[in-house]
Amino acid sequence: MTKIYNKSTEKQKRSQLRNRMPSAEAILWSKLQKRQVLGFKFRRQYSVGAYVLDFYCPDAKLAVEIDGDSHFQENAHEYDSSRQASIEQLGICFLRFNNLEIHKNLFGVLEAIRGAVRKTGKQVGRRKI
Repeated sequence: MTKIYNKSTEKQKRSQLRNRMPSAEAILWSKLQKRQVLGFKFRRQYSVGAYVLDFYCPDAKLAVEIDGDSHFQENAHEYDSSRQASIEQLGICFLRFNNLEIHKNLFGVLEAIRGAVRKTGKQVGRRKI
């Protein structure tokens, strides 16, 4: 079986992305890390296949992507759509937000993430969600 999660070939790329997190990603990460969302562990800059996700929750099979300026350039929409479809074919739920949503409506973004975790996540510990 081929390894698709956190391939060693993507390690340097993941490390560089973690070290250069845009402000919107850093803000959201401060709310996702340390099991702050319903007790679920999120990972940042986690690779799935050939792609590196901004955030990933393995137990909920949930990817969270933050679209910055580069996502609004020519041909970016087609690439993002293709990438998302490839990831969803692996049974991973995909949420997408933009920088403005993080800065202006962080509560709403977190509510959407909680809703997706409740819908797709397994039971964590002894708690039911």
